[in-house]
Amino acid sequence: MRTALVTGANQNIGFALVEELAARWEPADLVLLTGRDPDRVADAAARAARNPATRGRVEGRVLDVTDSEAVAKLAAEFTDGIDVVVSNAVTRITPDRHAEQTDEFIAVANGGAHAVLRSFGPVLRPGGRLVIVASSLGTLDHLPAPLHHLFDEVSLDEVEAAVESWRAAVHDGTAARQGWPEWVNLPSKVAQVAAVRAVATERRARDLTNGTLIAAVCPGLVDTPTSRPWFDDFSHALTSAEAARRVLDFVLADPVDPALYGELVRFGRALPWRGKGLRTPSTDPGPHSCGGRNSRSPG
Repeated sequence: MRTALVTGANQNIGFALVEELAARWEPADLVLLTGRDPDRVADAAARAARNPATRGRVEGRVLDVTDSEAVAKLAAEFTDGIDVVVSNAVTRITPDRHAEQTDEFIAVANGGAHAVLRSFGPVLRPGGRLVIVASSLGTLDHLPAPLHHLFDEVSLDEVEAAVESWRAAVHDGTAARQGWPEWVNLPSKVAQVAAVRAVATERRARDLTNGTLIAAVCPGLVDTPTSRPWFDDFSHALTSAEAARRVLDFVLADPVDPALYGELVRFGRALPWRGKGLRTPSTDPGPHSCGGRNSRSPG
């Protein structure tokens, strides 16, 4: 029996990931759909289970990824290990209240990703997959050069310290003077990818020996309520279902491509951490990245 867990799975990409995974897996396999609100979790799990394409089992579990103790407690239940973990949780932000929403955004997108990496990495089965849903905005060149040392070739502890330093600077009004971008998505996404790289660096030799994958993935521009406030042109955007299929094509690919291990992967290709275009040809890169010229801001 295989087991998977998806965070932020009540709706949109997260929900589509649950449905797609349950459609690909067997009746004995289990997909855990998680979110913060008990009613929404129960409703989403019931909808996924009723999908005619569903073959695997779907169960809802309440999980607030900002509560690191709750994440650790859930991970501890997997005494025999877990096969697939997708950290997808994110908080919706809007242009009119962007600054007010910074704390919650950081807590979910960064604190949640850190908690998942710390707690589920150790219980990942050999040959398992742990992926953080991130953005093409997560490459280091999206930050000013003086900030690069905070995220380049550092430990997860150091990434967490850098995120907390950034958050504190936002609160005390020194963020701009220190060079932090105004838009929360830029430091947040860079930090997400840096966290993945930190964990992957420690595990790389062992994981590649047993076929395990740790990575960040950009699903592309997806038409969801989270994206709508920030983008003008959705004519080439993916639906949540299309994005989920692309993400899982990468996540479930066997064998693991060593060139993609620990990287930020978009449409099957690794985005260079320090910028300068795509590398590692694998599949069609597609027409859009997560973010881009059609956005009102670097969201």
